[in-house]
Amino acid sequence: MQGHILVGITGGIAAYKTPSLLRLFVKAGYEVRTIATEHALQFVTPLTIETLTNNKLHTDLFAAVAERHTEHISLAQWADVMVVAPATANCIGKLNAGIADDMLTTTLLALNKPLFLAPAMNENMYTHFSTQKNLQQLQANGVHVIEPTEGFLACQSEGKGRMAEPETIFQQIDNFLHPKEGMGIKAVITAGPTYEPIDSVRFIGNHSSGKMGYCLAEVLARKGVEVELVSGPSHLSCNHPNIRLHKVETAAEMFEATAALAPTADIAIMAAAVADYRPAHIADHKIKKSEQHLQIDLEPTQDILKTLCAQKKEGQFFVGFALETDHEEENARHKLESKKADMIVLNSLQDAGAGFNTPTNKVSILRPNSEILHLPLLSKEETAERIVDTIFETINKKR
Repeated sequence: MQGHILVGITGGIAAYKTPSLLRLFVKAGYEVRTIATEHALQFVTPLTIETLTNNKLHTDLFAAVAERHTEHISLAQWADVMVVAPATANCIGKLNAGIADDMLTTTLLALNKPLFLAPAMNENMYTHFSTQKNLQQLQANGVHVIEPTEGFLACQSEGKGRMAEPETIFQQIDNFLHPKEGMGIKAVITAGPTYEPIDSVRFIGNHSSGKMGYCLAEVLARKGVEVELVSGPSHLSCNHPNIRLHKVETAAEMFEATAALAPTADIAIMAAAVADYRPAHIADHKIKKSEQHLQIDLEPTQDILKTLCAQKKEGQFFVGFALETDHEEENARHKLESKKADMIVLNSLQDAGAGFNTPTNKVSILRPNSEILHLPLLSKEETAERIVDTIFETINKKR
């Protein structure tokens, strides 16, 4: 059992997201109990909440049938942490004023454990001086506020007031209760192919799906690392709240985005299959087919890994990928030394089940002054875990 989480639900439309939050806590191994206000039950049903948590939903301070006569006290003592999601302006105001007039606010007043609030309301209500004053005072008293986001609101307007997504709320509380190895660390990862335009409809590209880079981003994010994922064209998606996705198409765009993010990164992993060459001139119209041979002049693209490694600061750890078809280890070792990287992950297209558009991968890891680490054929998720473990082991040894 991971711990005890007490969830308060108030009467805002964002309450429809709360069952998803409960599911995340239960799936992660937490025991969850819940308290709902009378108005919250206009948006969620007791049956839904109790089915998801396998525990009774508490709503009435003076319920005739109760496990204990002072359930607001016993629940406050039982919890390791409490979160109110959504937290309406009314609930926030009552809490700051010390008002206890229902089961939820009475329990909040009895609580001496860590408390998280996930505000949700109309933008004008959120920015109103009284709401902001209440939140500032609560934060000064040690309450954790999970900021709402901007977007389309239930009142048909756009603004800041949307409750944070359940995944974000879960991650903050899970990280609080169980600090992760990578918390406080920032990483930038490149993934996928690049498309280098020939004319208005054609391009030079490759078969990379981006899966290896996306898996690396997911593994690092689960460890608490804040990840900036710079992705070329890919059908893949990422939903982890610790991952911010930057979509690009060309090698130049990938370089520009990565170079802007790298100075503040602790770890940089260049997993993308970046084009080595691009057309020197791009036709502004579709090149018509003819009987004549077509010649395209190519020029080299910017070497992202080499450029970033040349600008590397003390304490940064840079990883490159090498995809080879012959003299694999020799070429990978040369890349490690010539580009002054801290690690090279070698892919060989000679290995069955490795390379582009496969669910598996087989890699070797090269580091300066170390023997080559050969990994067996694994899923790309497992490969990513082994690569990330090796990165952290190497960094910790250096320290």
